[in-house]
Amino acid sequence: MATLVKLDTQASQSPAYASDPSDLLTPEELAARLKVKKSWVLEQTRRRGRVRPNPLPCIFLNKYPRFSWREVCQWLASKK
Repeated sequence: MATLVKLDTQASQSPAYASDPSDLLTPEELAARLKVKKSWVLEQTRRRGRVRPNPLPCIFLNKYPRFSWREVCQWLASKK
Protein backbone atom coordinates (compact mmCIF):
# COMPACT_ATOMS: atom_id res chain seq x y z
CA MET A 1 0.00 0.00 0.00
CA ALA A 2 1.48 3.34 -1.07
CA THR A 3 1.66 6.23 1.36
CA LEU A 4 1.02 9.73 0.06
CA VAL A 5 3.50 12.38 1.18
CA LYS A 6 2.73 16.04 0.55
CA LEU A 7 5.76 17.88 -0.75
CA ASP A 8 6.72 21.49 -0.06
CA THR A 9 5.59 23.19 -3.27
CA GLN A 10 6.21 26.90 -2.94
CA ALA A 11 7.17 27.26 -6.60
CA SER A 12 4.16 25.47 -8.06
CA GLN A 13 0.50 26.18 -7.50
CA SER A 14 -0.78 22.60 -7.38
CA PRO A 15 0.45 20.28 -4.65
CA ALA A 16 2.69 17.41 -5.69
CA TYR A 17 2.57 14.01 -4.10
CA ALA A 18 4.98 11.13 -4.06
CA SER A 19 2.95 7.95 -4.34
CA ASP A 20 5.82 5.89 -3.00
CA PRO A 21 8.55 6.89 -0.53
CA SER A 22 11.13 5.41 -2.93
CA ASP A 23 10.21 8.26 -5.34
CA LEU A 24 11.97 10.65 -2.96
CA LEU A 25 15.69 11.34 -3.40
CA THR A 26 18.25 11.85 -0.66
CA PRO A 27 20.65 14.83 -0.93
CA GLU A 28 23.39 12.44 -2.08
CA GLU A 29 21.19 10.96 -4.84
CA LEU A 30 20.09 14.41 -6.02
CA ALA A 31 23.67 15.69 -6.03
CA ALA A 32 24.71 12.72 -8.16
CA ARG A 33 21.90 13.38 -10.67
CA LEU A 34 22.73 17.09 -10.90
CA LYS A 35 26.51 16.43 -10.85
CA VAL A 36 27.07 18.89 -8.01
CA LYS A 37 28.31 18.55 -4.44
CA LYS A 38 25.95 17.50 -1.66
CA SER A 39 26.80 20.74 0.16
CA TRP A 40 25.42 22.76 -2.79
CA VAL A 41 22.13 20.83 -2.65
CA LEU A 42 21.78 21.44 1.08
CA GLU A 43 22.68 25.14 0.73
CA GLN A 44 19.93 25.61 -1.86
CA THR A 45 17.29 24.32 0.57
CA ARG A 46 18.14 26.81 3.34
CA ARG A 47 15.55 29.50 4.01
CA ARG A 48 17.25 31.22 6.92
CA GLY A 49 20.26 33.49 6.93
CA ARG A 50 20.72 34.93 3.49
CA VAL A 51 17.30 35.60 1.96
CA ARG A 52 16.56 33.02 -0.73
CA PRO A 53 13.34 33.90 -2.57
CA ASN A 54 13.03 30.54 -4.35
CA PRO A 55 14.66 27.71 -2.33
CA LEU A 56 15.08 24.22 -3.74
CA PRO A 57 11.77 22.42 -3.03
CA CYS A 58 12.05 19.63 -0.50
CA ILE A 59 10.32 18.06 2.44
CA PHE A 60 11.95 17.34 5.74
CA LEU A 61 11.33 13.96 7.30
CA ASN A 62 12.32 14.91 10.79
CA LYS A 63 15.63 16.64 10.06
CA TYR A 64 16.36 14.76 6.83
CA PRO A 65 15.60 16.55 3.53
CA ARG A 66 14.11 14.56 0.67
CA PHE A 67 13.55 15.70 -2.90
CA SER A 68 11.04 14.93 -5.65
CA TRP A 69 12.84 14.76 -9.01
CA ARG A 70 9.77 16.26 -10.75
CA GLU A 71 9.71 19.24 -8.37
CA VAL A 72 13.47 19.75 -8.78
CA CYS A 73 13.08 19.79 -12.58
CA GLN A 74 10.33 22.42 -12.29
CA TRP A 75 12.55 24.45 -9.96
CA LEU A 76 15.45 24.28 -12.42
CA ALA A 77 13.17 25.37 -15.28
CA SER A 78 12.04 28.39 -13.25
CA LYS A 79 15.68 29.46 -12.85
CA LYS A 80 16.09 30.20 -16.58
